[in-house]
Amino acid sequence: MFRRVKYKSEAEFAKLKESANVVAVTLAEVAKCIKPGVPLTYLDQVGEQCIRDHHAVPSFKGYEGYPAALCLSVNDVVVHGIPKPGQYLRDGDIISVDCGALLDGYHGDFCYTFEVGEVAPATRQLLQRTKESLMKAIEVAKAGNTIGDIGHCVEQYVSQFHYGVVRELCGHGIGKDMHEKPDIPNYGVKGSGMKIAPGMCICIEPMINLGSHKIVIENDGWTIRTRDGKPSAHFEHQLIITENGTEVISSYKPLAEVIGTEELY
Repeated sequence: MFRRVKYKSEAEFAKLKESANVVAVTLAEVAKCIKPGVPLTYLDQVGEQCIRDHHAVPSFKGYEGYPAALCLSVNDVVVHGIPKPGQYLRDGDIISVDCGALLDGYHGDFCYTFEVGEVAPATRQLLQRTKESLMKAIEVAKAGNTIGDIGHCVEQYVSQFHYGVVRELCGHGIGKDMHEKPDIPNYGVKGSGMKIAPGMCICIEPMINLGSHKIVIENDGWTIRTRDGKPSAHFEHQLIITENGTEVISSYKPLAEVIGTEELY
């Protein structure tokens, strides 16, 4: 398993930054359209057009048969929500927009969960705390620490709120392939797993449920929901590990200008 990690050069890091930038501006364009009454298929069209306008292609579209450019997961959908005709955003919804872009042979991939209109206080807290768990995980994602340190950090933070940590899904390495080793679980034992080292590019992505950690997969083979029907939040950042430290190459700043909040990274 460890031998399969694909370490990157500085030149490859530069390309990964360009791909991540395409994702950042795409999330911002999609964010402009997020409001009650908007069809999910329209959001997908906006996202795909923005990716292609930046001379990239959607990483997700066609990946193992996935039919859309974005994963649009509403409320109790944890991940891999397929935008389908007849699906519209409603006041009080939350929607995670997971976006990937392939530019010059390298992938960018990260995600943000948005509020739609007036969201229930408990759901708003879930989003905030999930985001906070990601930021805390980034702090320990540095050379010399381990993959287990990342998952332990996420799990320890959200468990105090009695949230469910999805265990069947995880973050991942990324580069020329969208999913590379190592896997980055959102739970774990401190000090366990392989050591984080310069040359890695990884995606950390807490998927946290308001209720139980248990999930179900719909008949389409993609859509994953919480088993108890309670909301789920998903945030993701893309990081590179260099000789000089860890750098977050994904950015929430373009969309922060759209949604009017101050976002870290």
